[in-house]
Amino acid sequence: MTAYDYGCLIGGAWQDGAAMTFETFNPARPRERIGSYRPASPEMIEEAVRNATQAQKAWRKVPVAERIRICTAFFGAIAARSEEIALSITLEQGKPLAEARNEAAKSLGEAAAMTAHVLSGGTERMADARPGFQNMVARRPRGVIAAITPWNFPILTPMRKIAPALLFGNAIIIKPSEFTPSTVCLIGEAANETLPAGLLQIVLGSGDVGAALVGAPGVAGITFTGSVATGKRIYALGAGNLAELSLELGGKNAVVINDVDDLESCLDQVAGAAFMCAGQRCTAISRVIVAEPLRPQVEAGLVRRAEAQKQGDGREGGVTLGPLTTGAQFARVRRMVEAGVAEGAMVLTGGASSVGDPETEGYFFAPTIISGITPDMSVAREEIFGPVIGISSYTTLDEAFDILNGVEYGLTSSLFSKDFGVIQRFVAESESGMLHVNHGTIPDNHMPFGGIKNSGVGAYSVGASAAHFYTTEHSVYLKAQ
Repeated sequence: MTAYDYGCLIGGAWQDGAAMTFETFNPARPRERIGSYRPASPEMIEEAVRNATQAQKAWRKVPVAERIRICTAFFGAIAARSEEIALSITLEQGKPLAEARNEAAKSLGEAAAMTAHVLSGGTERMADARPGFQNMVARRPRGVIAAITPWNFPILTPMRKIAPALLFGNAIIIKPSEFTPSTVCLIGEAANETLPAGLLQIVLGSGDVGAALVGAPGVAGITFTGSVATGKRIYALGAGNLAELSLELGGKNAVVINDVDDLESCLDQVAGAAFMCAGQRCTAISRVIVAEPLRPQVEAGLVRRAEAQKQGDGREGGVTLGPLTTGAQFARVRRMVEAGVAEGAMVLTGGASSVGDPETEGYFFAPTIISGITPDMSVAREEIFGPVIGISSYTTLDEAFDILNGVEYGLTSSLFSKDFGVIQRFVAESESGMLHVNHGTIPDNHMPFGGIKNSGVGAYSVGASAAHFYTTEHSVYLKAQ
C-alpha cells in the first residue's frame, strides 16, 4: 500500500507536473512501496521561480516581528505533525523511530534558535569617521533561495534551510532527495496552512530537476547539502547567475583518544557518533586515532558496542540501527570495506551484510570495526557513509595530528584528553570547521554548522553566521543636511 502520493507544490497548489512518476521503498523491506511522486517539468520550475519572486517582494516588506509570528505558526504546524513526520522518515530513510523523533525535535529546536538570532536585529551601528555622519551596516533579504537536500536527514537538513530563508525575508524553492521526499511534502502541507502562497515551494525529482533549479534565472542563492562531486557541479551551475552559494559537503571525521580517565564513557560517545543514522551522517565519527597504549582497550570496547547494536525495521521496538537507505549505498559500503581488507586492514567485527539477501530482507550492513588502518588506505581517506569505524594508532602527538589532518575533508573532529596542552594544540591545529573536546560530534542548536577544505563552501548554516548567506550586506552613511 502506498503511504504517500504527491506532486510538486507550486504557488500554494499541488501539481502533477511530468507524466512520469517515481516511487520510494522501505529500505528495511525493499519490496514495500512507500510513496509515489510526480517530478517537476522545466515549465514548473520556471513557474516556481516566478511565484517565488512575486511572493518574496511582498514578504520582504513584512515587519520582522510579524514575519516571526507567521513563521512561528508554521513551525507549530510542523510540530503538530511531528509523529507523522517521524514515521515518514523511518519509512523512507530507515532510521529507528526514536531517532527520527529526535531529528524532528532538533529541527524545531534549531528553528527556535534561528528565530532568536533574527529577532536580535539585522543592523549594526559602526564608528563614525567624519563629523556629521552616522555609519552603519544594514542587511536585506537576499531574494529567491534554491535548496537541494539529501536523503539522510529528511527534516533536519531541509529545515536548516527553510527556517532561516523565511525568517530573514526570502522565498525558498526546495528539492528534496528523490529517495526521501515525503517529509518535505508534509512540511509543504504545514506551509499551505500558515504561509503566503509561493514563499515555500517544492519541486520533486532527481538530479536533472536539481540542476534546472539551481541554474534558473532569478535564483539569488543556492544552498546544497550532499557529496563533494555534486557540490562541485552545483558550484559551476550557480556561477552562470553569480548566485551566492552555501555548500555543506562530506566529511571523514576523526576522534583522537589521547588520555582519558573514563574510557567507557568516551567509547559510548564515539560509538554513538559513529552508528547514529547507521553512519550515514556527514558528522559521523568514522576514524578513531588512538594512542598506542590504549589501542587494545579501545578496539575491544568498540567491538562490544558494535555487537550490541540491534538492527531491524525502525518501527520495531528496541531497534538501535536501521538499514542503509539505498541499495547503491549498501553496495558502496560493502565495496569500500572489501577494498580496505585487500589493502591490509583487519576486520574485528562485522564487515559484511547482516542478512542473506539485502534486496528482499533489507539493506542491513553489520556494524563494523576495522583496525590496522594506515593513512594511505582508501578506508582512511574516503568517506564511507556507513556503520564503519576505522582504527589507527600513534606513538607521538605529531603523528596523531598528521593522521587527523591528512584528509581532504574538514567538517568536524573530536579529542579526548585531560592534558590542557594537548587540548590547546587540538583547538589551534585541527583542520575542521567544528571542534569537540571530550565529547562526541553532536552540534548544538544555536552554533554555526559547517566545514572547511572539501567539506564546505560559503557561510555556515545555523546560528548568526547564516545571515551571511540569507541576506545581503549594505554599508550605510547618514549625513545630516
